[in-house]
Amino acid sequence: MIEFLKETLLLLPFLYGTYLVLEAVEAKAGGALGRFLGRARSFGPFAGAIAGVVPQCGVSAAAASLYAGGVITVGTLLAVFLSTSDELLPVLISRHLPMPLIVKIAAVKIAGALVAGLAANAFLKAVRHKRRPVSVGELCEHSHCKCAEGKGIFFPALVHTLEIFVFIALVSGAIELAMHFWGEAALDRLCLNVPVAGELIAGAIGLVPNCAVSVAAAELYCKGAMSAGAMMSAAFTGSGLGLLVLFRTNRNLKENLFVLAAVYATGVLLGLVARFAF
Repeated sequence: MIEFLKETLLLLPFLYGTYLVLEAVEAKAGGALGRFLGRARSFGPFAGAIAGVVPQCGVSAAAASLYAGGVITVGTLLAVFLSTSDELLPVLISRHLPMPLIVKIAAVKIAGALVAGLAANAFLKAVRHKRRPVSVGELCEHSHCKCAEGKGIFFPALVHTLEIFVFIALVSGAIELAMHFWGEAALDRLCLNVPVAGELIAGAIGLVPNCAVSVAAAELYCKGAMSAGAMMSAAFTGSGLGLLVLFRTNRNLKENLFVLAAVYATGVLLGLVARFAF
C-alpha cells in the first residue's frame, strides 16, 4: 500500500505539467505554439513510442489529457499506451535477465508502438476522420474552477490536476486492494502458457490500470508461468493509468472505446508475433 501511495503521488508533477501545457495552448491557440503543434503532429508517434517505454506511469496519463485537449493525435496516444512499460523492465532487470533480452523487449515495444501509431494516423487521415477535442473551457465548466475569471493558467491547471488525481487515487486504490487479495496467485492459475489463449487473457489483464499488473507479469514470466508472447501482450496493453485518465477527461465515449479496442487488439496481435521472436 505504501508503494501504491508513492506511485500515485509521483503522478502529480506529470498531471500538473500537462494541464499547464493545455492552458497555455488554449491561451495561444492562434499563435506560434498552436501552429508548431499542428505541424509536429505527424511526428508524434515517434516521440510517443520513445517516451512511453520509460518505466513510469506519468507519461501515459499526461498523453491521455493531451489527446483529450487536441494537442496530440490518436496515433501518438496509441504509441504512448503501447510502449508504456510501467515496472516491467525494472523487475526484469532486478531478476538478472540477460541485458540483450531486456533491450530486445524494449526495442520490440518501441517498434510495435511506432508502427501502430503511424498506422492509426494514416487510417484516420484516409477516412478523413475529424474530432472535436475537449477544450479547456469545457474542463473548467466540469470542474467549476472559473478559469475565465482572470486567474491565469497556474490555478486552473492545479484544480484540474487535483480533480483527476482524486479520481485516479479512488479507482486505483480499489484495484490495489483487489490485487492484494487476489493478485499474482490468481494470475498464476490462468492458462498463460497456452498459445493464443495466453495472449488473449494476458492482453485483457494488462488493461487493468495498475502498476502491480506489470510487476506480476514480469514475475510470472521469470518463473516460467507465463509465455513470452503472453508477457508481451500484457506489456503492450498495460498502459498504466492512461486509459483511466482518458475515460475521465475525454467526453467522447466512442473515441475512448476505439482506443481501448485498438490497444487490446494490437497488444494481443503483437504478443502473438513476439511469441516467435523470443
